[in-house]
Amino acid sequence: MPCRANEDWRGNAGRDCEVYVSVRSGSRLWKLRNLPLDSLTRISVVVCTYNRADSLVKTLESVVSQSLPQGIDWEILVIDNNSSDETRRVVEDFCLQHPQRVRYLFEPQQGVSHARNAGVRGARGEIVAFIDDDETADTQWLLNLTANLFSVDWAGAGGRVMPQWNGSRPRWTQSESSFIAGPLAMFAPSIDEGELTEPPFGANMAFKREMFDRFGGFRTDLGRVGKALLSGEDTEFGRRLLSAGLRLHYEPSAVTHHPVEESRLRRRYFLSWWFYKGKSDIRELADQGQIRRLFPILLRLFRDAAVEAVRWVITFDPARRFICVLKIWAYAGQAFEYYRQSSDAKKKAHSSIQMRGHNRD
Repeated sequence: MPCRANEDWRGNAGRDCEVYVSVRSGSRLWKLRNLPLDSLTRISVVVCTYNRADSLVKTLESVVSQSLPQGIDWEILVIDNNSSDETRRVVEDFCLQHPQRVRYLFEPQQGVSHARNAGVRGARGEIVAFIDDDETADTQWLLNLTANLFSVDWAGAGGRVMPQWNGSRPRWTQSESSFIAGPLAMFAPSIDEGELTEPPFGANMAFKREMFDRFGGFRTDLGRVGKALLSGEDTEFGRRLLSAGLRLHYEPSAVTHHPVEESRLRRRYFLSWWFYKGKSDIRELADQGQIRRLFPILLRLFRDAAVEAVRWVITFDPARRFICVLKIWAYAGQAFEYYRQSSDAKKKAHSSIQMRGHNRD
């Protein structure tokens, strides 16, 4: 049966006992404690996919090959988000080859947030990890990403997302700026492990499942739907945890590789990505009640865009010039969404006034 969007993800946890499993990863020795006796599935890897059957094969091959100790059971849960290609056949082949490891769920509601939420609901593990359907993972990715989450100190974790270049890197992308890293799904804030001050990317992250019970799922008004480049459902959830005072761990040895397709190396893609990122940022703020009067906000955005236009004129480095343009497009996306939010609010207020007048009559 498909996993429906309105199903609850909550389940009963097994009995806890003081069991210690020592795991060596490289030069480190992890001690994982509090493993339940009657529930061996400790980690669920959620792979949300939409019409990427060919790349999904490589992703699942890399995840199936993960190196974890026998003391930790784990599963791979593939969420088919209404694919029309060979996705189901591909996953069913993996289910036949690895019947104790791989499971298939169908989520008919289009959108990565719906798919992620279906994965959380269907997950049997107490730790839920995420990887994209076009990535590959190092063999100890899952162990390194989740090892710290067996303690009470951390609510979630993120690893490094490294670009996999299929050709030469254009000069205008040769910058460490987040304006270049974002569209390429690159995440490598540091070479050292430690506490994150920014949320990890959905391409390489894990959370304790109880976090979803406490804070809810991924917001369905954010995140990619089909070809639309809305984003932010992953980082918004991480920001919720950080705002609540919880800690997220960064583990640079938990590495995934994200292919940089030719279509992503076009300036038009970067411009579109940042326009939609601007829209996503405003949607996130609107849900938090941080939308203010329209005119002052638009005035500030136009002023900021003008500043970037001047910088573009006086800058000669191609990468820096392009970042100025990307910022202008992000401001344009923010202005567009601010205007839409303001218009919707006025329509709702007008409709409410009319309804009250109708009720009095």
